[in-house]
Amino acid sequence: MDDPDNAPSDGEVERVARRAAFAAEVEASTGINEAMIHRLVHSFYERVRCDPLLGPLFEVRIINWGPHLDRMCAFWSSVVLMTGRYHGRPMQAHAPLPVEALHFDRWLALFEVTARDVCPSAAAALFIEKARMIAQSLELGIAAHRGQMLASGERLSAQHTTGALGGDESGHARRP
Repeated sequence: MDDPDNAPSDGEVERVARRAAFAAEVEASTGINEAMIHRLVHSFYERVRCDPLLGPLFEVRIINWGPHLDRMCAFWSSVVLMTGRYHGRPMQAHAPLPVEALHFDRWLALFEVTARDVCPSAAAALFIEKARMIAQSLELGIAAHRGQMLASGERLSAQHTTGALGGDESGHARRP
């Protein structure tokens, strides 16, 4: 017999139904589903691991790739399909990393090429749009974590350096 105390509330049932309807709409308009997310994430991180700039950053931080890839699939499922599967804190995970603007640019370039290679054009466009927003948010958040307040057009500079990337006196690199 069902326990009425453990039954989902009407609001919870409605929220789950809205998320399912949203995911179905996205899949109908772009083809994005969990299988496509899996292919994109796995293909992308395979390229990241081989990349001379990004690979070493990941190599020293990720020992077991299986759980990381599962977490990234859940992240992208939550971002694109609104499934709510991801429950992490991406800013806390990325804030201490020794990255700068060129890392974000390379991450985006690899992601965009991978999305275009793996996904139909409508799906790739949505993934790329979301990736650009995520990269910008992370770059701004990491800068703030370092005490760098980026003005419009400024980019994250190398940690503990000033002017080393062709930036201004504040140590912020300029967007091209």
